[in-house]
Amino acid sequence: MAWNTERTKALLLAAATEEFSANGLAGARVDRIAAAAGVNKERIYQYFGKKDELFDAVLAAELVRVMTDVPIEGHGAEAFGDYAGRLFDRHTTDGALPRLLFWEGLERGRNTVDRATRADHCATKVDQVIKVLPGVDRTDAADLVITVVTLCDGWTVLPQLDALLAGDAPDRADRRRAFIVRTATLMAETLMAERLLGESQRGESPLGAASAAQA
Repeated sequence: MAWNTERTKALLLAAATEEFSANGLAGARVDRIAAAAGVNKERIYQYFGKKDELFDAVLAAELVRVMTDVPIEGHGAEAFGDYAGRLFDRHTTDGALPRLLFWEGLERGRNTVDRATRADHCATKVDQVIKVLPGVDRTDAADLVITVVTLCDGWTVLPQLDALLAGDAPDRADRRRAFIVRTATLMAETLMAERLLGESQRGESPLGAASAAQA
């Protein structure tokens, strides 16, 4: 029977995601990944190369998956707040990506592989914010994204700090979600208001500014 290469790769990526998110790059073990996938570990080297390269493949797959599952869409500050809530929900259901990014930051610092591709993914996110919040400049849009990502990721990677500060009431996740949504919405509202104030002070109408931006 022919070997199902794509199925094997998928099994290895799933097992590696669990292993790396739990133990980081240094602490992960190739033999545990292979055993969890039910595959000979030589397949890992054949398909992905070294352990570092398998980690990179896992991280890239998770980034694409979350970007696809949680787009930034709609219009206005409430739409951006909705994005924050959906990202929180995604990480509450599956916290693999926050943990992978946490480990990457600890073990690699600012050094990332495939930097150009990941920079393109990040630029796409910023573009989505600018579309949702017309007139907000690129620097502020980028800060909005990283602030919301930090808030949502922190829920997954800092559970002990959350418990110490806020306790472990049954409705804790709901309260945290609501706070993050409110924070994201208020930040977006503030930037939109500043943009309108700036246009007013320059004697521009919002319609005129939008027309100029499209020219």
